[in-house]
Amino acid sequence: MQYSNIVKATFLSRPNRFVAKVLLDGKEIFVHVKNTGRCRELLIPGATVFLQDFSQQAQYRKYNYSLISVYKGDVLVNMDSSAPNKVVGEILLGSEAYVPDMGKIIFVKPEVVFEDSRFDFYVKDENGKEGFIEVKGVTLEEDGVAMFPDAPTTRGIKHLRGLENAYRQGYSSTVIFVVQMTGCKYFTPNYKGVPEFGKALEHAEENKVNICVFECEVSSDTLKISNRIPKILNR
Repeated sequence: MQYSNIVKATFLSRPNRFVAKVLLDGKEIFVHVKNTGRCRELLIPGATVFLQDFSQQAQYRKYNYSLISVYKGDVLVNMDSSAPNKVVGEILLGSEAYVPDMGKIIFVKPEVVFEDSRFDFYVKDENGKEGFIEVKGVTLEEDGVAMFPDAPTTRGIKHLRGLENAYRQGYSSTVIFVVQMTGCKYFTPNYKGVPEFGKALEHAEENKVNICVFECEVSSDTLKISNRIPKILNR
């Protein structure tokens, strides 16, 4: 995934979950935050951030810039919540590396409703097998461990239950966690902060939902899925 018109700034504050104040070229301005999660461990005053400049589209937007990524120490973290779906969508077609129980994917359709759930992707492989994929972006990291979520998510738990139900009806069911940084040792649910999601993820795996975790290569203007990393669930 490639961004255009990227500029560097310094994070100052976050008045609400949609807006941040930054210092850009010596001026304090407000920018759109493309992540409604808490991100408290990322958006720290003085942190270096990267913005996408939309000033050429100013007539269509409230803010001229969107906050895309932030340095946490020396690690650049992409915090664009729309990016995980985009990078997964770029690699699914023609691949057989991202859904463990399916062959080469020959058809991909985004945003598909199944019963009372809306999944990020419907896919079909070369053998006619059908499946659903839900994608979750991961920006929370602690001591080299990637975790999800950073806040309670009834929607995320509902997606897991929907994937279980789809599997029972003959579909492949997969949740892909996209870790929007590199260098994490493994992934685990945020048991301390949101224990109910951890239990739901354990239940989903027990009921044959594939759980896949990939880290990303991140630069100021790119995001690319790279390696699979281990997951650890409490048992």
